[in-house]
Amino acid sequence: MDCGTRKERYQYILNYFREKMPLVTTELEFGSAFQLLCATVLSAQCTDKRVNMVTPSLFRAYPTSREMAQAEPDDVLTYVKSVSYPNSKARHLVELSRMIESEFGGEVPDTMELLTKLPGVGRKTANVMQAVWFGRSAIAVDTHVFRVSHRLGLVPKTANTPRKVEDYLLKHIPASDAADAHHWLLLHGRYVCTSRSPHCVTCPFTAFCPKNDAMKP
Repeated sequence: MDCGTRKERYQYILNYFREKMPLVTTELEFGSAFQLLCATVLSAQCTDKRVNMVTPSLFRAYPTSREMAQAEPDDVLTYVKSVSYPNSKARHLVELSRMIESEFGGEVPDTMELLTKLPGVGRKTANVMQAVWFGRSAIAVDTHVFRVSHRLGLVPKTANTPRKVEDYLLKHIPASDAADAHHWLLLHGRYVCTSRSPHCVTCPFTAFCPKNDAMKP
């Protein structure tokens, strides 16, 4: 297997995922743009599994931004107290709901500029919305995507921030694959190339992993 250059790595890895995981999406559970936004905010430094445990009751109580805008953070906290940073996340959910109602007519905005104006919504969350809900060519760089991109040699060491990784990936991944590539790299990091004790034996890319094989630019 000749994947000595970064271009060859991209080609092999993308071809593998296109064949093995042609239909892929987020593991978060949601029924609307607003619910996806809330679930993504809750997922920061928290597992999707945990988020999916709290959102069913949360969304029954507050199915849209209209209902959540009328709540107080302490009301929302009772539903999300088991996730990480529950107090700040409960506050952000209420505040972003009120902004969606007051400034966007009850509709989740669809641009990076407007999404990141919402309380608690950073670039990663906005990119998830862009890719998953709005079908744009966007790549959200979380800890999994950041780690896997470096471990597989998809980005240089100088790509030392999430934004640099995002920009580099977008330059080398076809726009038609960008949204899927986020999930491919994320799931690979979540289940195979884990932070601690990666499962190299079952990894389809171990033969040319940079830790085993030198890579040419």
